Amino acid sequence: MKFAPAYTERQPVTAEEEAYNFLLEAICKGRYRTGERLIAEDIAGEIGMSRMPVREAFRRLDADGLVTLRPNRGAIVRGLNIEEMREVFEIRSALEGLAIRVAVTKLTERHFSHLERLLDEMDDYREDGAEWVSRHRAFHEYLCSLSDRPRLMRQISALYSVIEPHMRLWLQHADKPRSARDEHASIIAALRSGDPDKAAAVVCEHIEGTIPRLIQFLEAHQ
Repeated sequence: MKFAPAYTERQPVTAEEEAYNFLLEAICKGRYRTGERLIAEDIAGEIGMSRMPVREAFRRLDADGLVTLRPNRGAIVRGLNIEEMREVFEIRSALEGLAIRVAVTKLTERHFSHLERLLDEMDDYREDGAEWVSRHRAFHEYLCSLSDRPRLMRQISALYSVIEPHMRLWLQHADKPRSARDEHASIIAALRSGDPDKAAAVVCEHIEGTIPRLIQFLEAHQ
């Protein structure tokens, strides 16, 4: 199974899938903000479909933790509190560490070249926080997808969808960590070592090191 790193690239096969992808992208990119009410009729009219697929998409997003369903009142975009954010990053660390351990022995020079290109793209968008977050996600998801573990990748991708709106908000109001380039270059260097434990440790340290900076921002803007 080939993993598609960006949700916007998936080809919808049903009206429900189309509605889900539309809403997922809109929430992740900040079009719908935390606490905002989502009205099925309005969204269905914008996409050009009936309300039922949109309501089914609401249920999926509720299961993803991105919205909260309210009986007969539509859905509300759901945010994360500080402890939930910390938990998501801790789970990310564990799952991505596992993916890296599995992927390390499968990497070829072609994979490394693509990772370098993705890192260069992150640099290209240093002044555009929203696009930088997208490129950052693409880097991590591509790397983890090389584990060739589809179920694991679905879990990792779902976690990114939950935190992406918060990451975008953070980087709209704060400078990107100056160490970002060096940290991701260190990940690539660790992967080149061929040591699964070393590579996983570097990735986990990178993910867990983000938690204090992000939480400091969220606490200041609550």
